[in-house]
Amino acid sequence: MLDVLREEKKYKMSKIQLSYVKSQLSMVMQGDSFHGLNSYLVRSLYFDSYTDIDLFEKEAGLSERKKIRLRIYSPKDTKAKLELKAKSGCMQHKRSLTISKEDAQELIKGNYNVLLRYDEDIAMEFYRIMSMNLYRPKCVVEYDRIALMAPENSIRVTIDTDVRSNEGEFDIFSEKLQTYPVMEKDQGVLEVKYNRFLPSYIKIMLNSVNKVETSVSKYVLARKFSGGGN
Repeated sequence: MLDVLREEKKYKMSKIQLSYVKSQLSMVMQGDSFHGLNSYLVRSLYFDSYTDIDLFEKEAGLSERKKIRLRIYSPKDTKAKLELKAKSGCMQHKRSLTISKEDAQELIKGNYNVLLRYDEDIAMEFYRIMSMNLYRPKCVVEYDRIALMAPENSIRVTIDTDVRSNEGEFDIFSEKLQTYPVMEKDQGVLEVKYNRFLPSYIKIMLNSVNKVETSVSKYVLARKFSGGGN
């Protein structure tokens, strides 16, 4: 089980700016341990309550809010991560449970009883939230990611481009999943995640480009692109 508490900042930037940031940061940070400085697929299925409570809380800008998603990195994956990401002020608390592909497919169907097979406390928490609040799949979001890391303060910088979605088909293991763009083609998202503080040498490099901090949410973009709602 993954349990991470950290600060997170997001910036919407042009692909040209993102390319420059990558070139600068790659001089002082390492690429992802699995993919290096190459991009890789991230595909997530977001769940929400019948009344879209998580969507509402995000749009309302509430300081305390959450989201639940099922994440894979390839349609060929045999496991998936069920993640609960909770925001409190400027801090993000992410916990995840690794489950089998078969159990993930049951969750997509609305069968949350499979979570009772797992011993981890977070599994029961997922079960309570998703069962009591009538959670259902809402949309699939996928994008291409490049990740850089530094050992100090668990720093992780990600560059996400070509954000796309599907609100009608929820099989995240499908190799023929049809998606449509939900962000401008020349735009992407830079996310900076760290514990405690960000070292000055990284701050200087990030400050070398024009950027505006944003609360952009890929989930909200996907829901609102086609009108959101149920």
